[in-house]
Amino acid sequence: MLKSTELGATGTPITIHGFGAMPLSIQGRPDETDAKRTLHASLDAGINLIDTANVYCLDDDDIGHNERLIAAALAERADRDRIHVATKGGLCRPRGAWVTDATPDKLRAACETSLRALGVERIFLYQLHAPDPDVVFEKSIEMLARLQDERKILHVGLSNVSVEEIRSALTIVRVESVQNRFSPWFREALSDGVIAECEARRLTFLAFSPLGGMRLAKQIDEVSVLRHVAGERKTTPAAVCLAWTRAHGGRVVPIPGARTVAHAIECAEATELVLDAEEISRIDRTTFDRAIGL
Repeated sequence: MLKSTELGATGTPITIHGFGAMPLSIQGRPDETDAKRTLHASLDAGINLIDTANVYCLDDDDIGHNERLIAAALAERADRDRIHVATKGGLCRPRGAWVTDATPDKLRAACETSLRALGVERIFLYQLHAPDPDVVFEKSIEMLARLQDERKILHVGLSNVSVEEIRSALTIVRVESVQNRFSPWFREALSDGVIAECEARRLTFLAFSPLGGMRLAKQIDEVSVLRHVAGERKTTPAAVCLAWTRAHGGRVVPIPGARTVAHAIECAEATELVLDAEEISRIDRTTFDRAIGL
């Protein structure tokens, strides 16, 4: 059994790493058979939280690809009931671009489309993908509250938000999670206080791109501090990176993505690694180059 934590204040256990399913459906995605193998490998290793979104696809003509893929994989499993799927609404993909679209009516339509794509009566965790600058933030949150009242979603989450937005949302609906970018390359969630706010409010912080994002993750073996700690611990730089991410808050849950079975298993097995204070400090003191490996 992998180590678990709690989603927000729900009492529902989730593994301390989730699985970020986006790479299985965007540009460069594997074929469906290999994608499902990768999902199964992560779940077989013990992961019980999958993060997806309606817009994890190629473009607007492909909306829901990732959700349908997950539904197909879960239909093959006898342990479906232990697995929690979190999805999102609030973006669209015109001609492959990523565009915010979080009007209340669009959020309702997106939620209902996701319900059909996932093949469920209620979504476990439904997250506002990003605040829409053209929509009053509170209006988007009010729609999430209505969808929860209508039992279309069980729990509410936010993504790509500030401390101020978290506090505003909490005046309208109980929020259980916040999903922002966080890795040694991108530490804004620490400096802007979002992780601290989640700790104080008993919210789960879902760290997306915990390995730096797809481009930087390809160079992770070249990052000297991660390579050195990994060598000392007889593990991989990716495992060290994930352990560093978790070390920055008791409610931080990395959701690394994977396109291959091997990487999915590596990310799941990395839940066993706990860094000591000196190792954490060594990585903290290092400036990570966002252009090339350091």
